[in-house]
Amino acid sequence: MRIESIINYFDRESVGATEFRRLFSNIHKTNKDGLKSVMVTSSGVEEGKSTISSFLAISIAESTDNKVLLLDTDLRRPMINVFFKLPLERGFSDLLEKNCSTKETIKETAVQGLSIITAGTLTTEPTLIMNQTRLKEIFEELKFYFDFIVVDVPPVIPVSDPVIIASEVEGTLMVVRAGKTPKEVVKRAINFLNNSKINVLGVVMNNLDEVLPYYYSPKYYSYKYYDKSNEHAKI
Repeated sequence: MRIESIINYFDRESVGATEFRRLFSNIHKTNKDGLKSVMVTSSGVEEGKSTISSFLAISIAESTDNKVLLLDTDLRRPMINVFFKLPLERGFSDLLEKNCSTKETIKETAVQGLSIITAGTLTTEPTLIMNQTRLKEIFEELKFYFDFIVVDVPPVIPVSDPVIIASEVEGTLMVVRAGKTPKEVVKRAINFLNNSKINVLGVVMNNLDEVLPYYYSPKYYSYKYYDKSNEHAKI
């Protein structure tokens, strides 16, 4: 069976695209100093964080003049290369290990203004190559090239990678799969991020079924955005 790029499932006139534009607008409104990067994570696996990351990045590129980068830093379960039908190699892990230059890792897409860096060559010990000094160098260079960076990171509870990467981004979105993730697990993940002094911008509620093919699941058309500054949920 032929698997199409996730770009083919993005309709700029859809309710989903409108919600992602609203999400991006809300992020900026509650952060007046402006953000150049946001990482997207979840408490556990299969909550749709990579789907949310992808559609958010596409939406920003489609609706602004920004040069947008979608960066896959999930070196254990990379999905961005699958979603966009791109080579996995020459990506983030290769940058960390200085096996190639930054420009060699940047992959163009059919969406004007959107570029992608895939996870790169898989390694058996991802955490060991997450050198903080090297991470800083990479993100400083990427922020020079791009106006906005969406970073797809691993889930919070299973691994420590998100905490390491968080120091290089301005904010974090937590994806929660409605109807699946127990409240206590979400609370534990949020508390973990807060205790690590990570700037949690909000929570994206990810719905299920029917909109995308099984290999892209889950449904993405609605979310609740939690704004810490005024203590209520925006829909």
